[in-house]
Amino acid sequence: MGRYRGSITKLSRREGINLAETEKVQKYLDKRPYPPGQHGQRRGRGRPSDYSVRLREKQKLSRLYGMGEKQFRNLFTEASEVPGVTGTVFLQLLERRLDNVVFRMGFAGTRRQARQFVGHGHILVNGQKVDVPSYRVKIGDEIVVAEGSRSMGFIQENMEAQKRRRVAPWVELNPETFTGTFARLPAREDLALPINENFIIEYYSR
Repeated sequence: MGRYRGSITKLSRREGINLAETEKVQKYLDKRPYPPGQHGQRRGRGRPSDYSVRLREKQKLSRLYGMGEKQFRNLFTEASEVPGVTGTVFLQLLERRLDNVVFRMGFAGTRRQARQFVGHGHILVNGQKVDVPSYRVKIGDEIVVAEGSRSMGFIQENMEAQKRRRVAPWVELNPETFTGTFARLPAREDLALPINENFIIEYYSR
């Protein structure tokens, strides 16, 4: 199945969280805090099954990072084989994706836009163009907007907006030079994600 290209607002209403992590989508969710569709306001009656709760949690996280099921499950399998707390390791692997790091640094306004920027060759890692959104960033890697792309309207607007926001504590950013560094792995408490990763572990362990 191909990547979802429909409305992120509709998906956010379906999952009950702001998948785009933007003010625009949050305002829409505040206005319509129920699933989309004709019967959206009447859904949710009755207790969901344990399977349904865990499936929805898995869907929330995979859609938050914009990943398909095969890629998402493979990453979870890798996390489960690494020493440490599986849920935290999994989230750290998700955060190390290049498209996510570009989003966290503010070069892109959403992960979807970040994926597009990476795919179009606007991003350099340690001076080399990388056009693979799933590329895994390492601690100390320098992420830079290509010099010829810095005048793009979207990137200029994103950098101006980022100056008014707090950058994620595990990345360092110099908005004047369009340069950032992946300084460290995020701790679980750094990630204000409305996700219970233990449900996802239980979903894949069933």
